[in-house]
Amino acid sequence: MKTNSSTPVGLLQQIADIQRMEPGKLCVMRQGKGGAYYNLQWRENGQPVSRYVPRDQVEAVEQNTTNHRRFQELVHDYAQAVITRTREERLTGQKKRPKAFCGVRRPNSSS
Repeated sequence: MKTNSSTPVGLLQQIADIQRMEPGKLCVMRQGKGGAYYNLQWRENGQPVSRYVPRDQVEAVEQNTTNHRRFQELVHDYAQAVITRTREERLTGQKKRPKAFCGVRRPNSSS
């Protein structure tokens, strides 16, 4: 069964295809004789966290952080698709009605 990548099912499949991810941003701490020194920066419970990343892990961490950003985008797109579908289903078949005044009663003219 083919699924359109922008449908909720297609988006969920793309999310499931992400096998590794890590939040944060890979940053160069400083340049050394042998090259750059990196750290990974992210937030946990509102607090900044930073961890050193060995050079041999830089490429993998970069891919993992890219995967996390992609995951966040897909989750947002999934939510928007479901919200749009929900609103369309709710509004299907409804005719425009005059707006009612919520909680405001007009005085009865027959009293």
